[in-house]
Amino acid sequence: MASNNITRKDFLKSATGAMAGGMFARPMGAFADKFASAEKRKIALVGTGIRGITFWGRTVREQYGDIAEFVGLCDINPGRLEYGKEFIGADCPTFTDFDEMMDTTEPEMLIVTTVDATHHQFIIKGLERGIDVLTEKPMTTDENKCQAILDAEAKSDGELIVGFNYRYSPHHTKLKEMLVNRRVGKITSVDFDWYLNVYHGASYFRRWHGIEASSGTLLVHKATHHFDLLNWWLDSDPVEVYAEGSLEHYGSNHPFRGNKCRTCPHKDKCDFYWDITNNDTYMDLYVANEEHDGYIRDNCLWRHEIDIYDKMSLQIKYANDVQVNYSLTTYSPYEGMKIGFNGFDGRIDAWHGIPWREEEKANQAELHQQEMSQEEREEAIDYEEIMVMDNFSSQHEQIKVRQESGGHGGGDRRLQDQIFRNPDMEDPLEHSAGKRDGAMSILVGIAARNSIESGKPVRIEDLTSITPHPTRGS
Repeated sequence: MASNNITRKDFLKSATGAMAGGMFARPMGAFADKFASAEKRKIALVGTGIRGITFWGRTVREQYGDIAEFVGLCDINPGRLEYGKEFIGADCPTFTDFDEMMDTTEPEMLIVTTVDATHHQFIIKGLERGIDVLTEKPMTTDENKCQAILDAEAKSDGELIVGFNYRYSPHHTKLKEMLVNRRVGKITSVDFDWYLNVYHGASYFRRWHGIEASSGTLLVHKATHHFDLLNWWLDSDPVEVYAEGSLEHYGSNHPFRGNKCRTCPHKDKCDFYWDITNNDTYMDLYVANEEHDGYIRDNCLWRHEIDIYDKMSLQIKYANDVQVNYSLTTYSPYEGMKIGFNGFDGRIDAWHGIPWREEEKANQAELHQQEMSQEEREEAIDYEEIMVMDNFSSQHEQIKVRQESGGHGGGDRRLQDQIFRNPDMEDPLEHSAGKRDGAMSILVGIAARNSIESGKPVRIEDLTSITPHPTRGS
């Protein structure tokens, strides 16, 4: 029997039903009135690791302190917690007990930046209190936790937002605009390769991310960004994933190992040796507080307990019949990506971080160096490229996308502005990401992990109650 209990959210969804999935398309719209209040919005943050205290901590306080204030910080490590408070510059109490923080401070918004596998605990508790929750990606790490979050959000008056900053990059935004305008007609397939270099890629295996029980593997932790971009670009839901992956470089695949880089007897012959003592913030945040929870930030990436994949390859079928070939490499000599969209009328190619492409831009700028100032020269090479070639044509179109200062070409600032400053802003390309977007992105990675373990394709509809649709969020 259907329940007669109707929440405020149910009413709003019913009243806006004619907006074709508006609650999914503009999930941040519900924040508008809350930040428009004359009083500052009360925010609590759980998880004072580097991401929490920087991007969602100090940056939020410095950029949005006129409309928002931290009323509580929480972490299981009391040392990191106190350092995090000082680093953020917050004037608020700290807690090692989450429920105590929530009961004491009564925040209006919760930011979750803990270890991935624990996200669901805090998201659900925040939603059960009827407050808005902003979570760092990924939303969670397996299908059962994902379903629990979906159920909690459906019953709550609070909204769940996932911090997908990659969407807001000008380069990625331009691709979305071109796809919306069907620049090369109907898209039929996509080739997408992402490369982590031997510095950034290796760092995941030093940290807690190298343990599947904590991160869900890089198919969930890292690739959730890439799968969200695909879902957004293609404006469709994934329906089936087949994947292969293995651990053949890091972990036990090495003749020697130590307990951490600082004390390793093999540092002189290990190409991956990393000296954490050169980073004052990491020393103060992590090394100084190892005694409290035993977490080692410069752990050995050859340790036996590493159990995530270091190479991954997927085939993804979408509800609108697009087929995607995706790969993730974690020990590349360079950091970057390549993507190609194949359409009935042509092909779109884009990339960033490819060394010889970067050198091409620099060389082009050098042609004008004699009459250019240094500032103008830097502007001349500070762009990303997109190439378009139409069928039956021998010519290609080069599109230069200007990159702005700040993370992801200014994308990080745009994301935070939309969350905190202008949540009711127009969003024609649907940059804002809600609970459904967060779920669909991780479900691709979860399905891929399940596929690798079973050797069989995995259907997205078999994982949670979400039914994939040809048009995203319909």
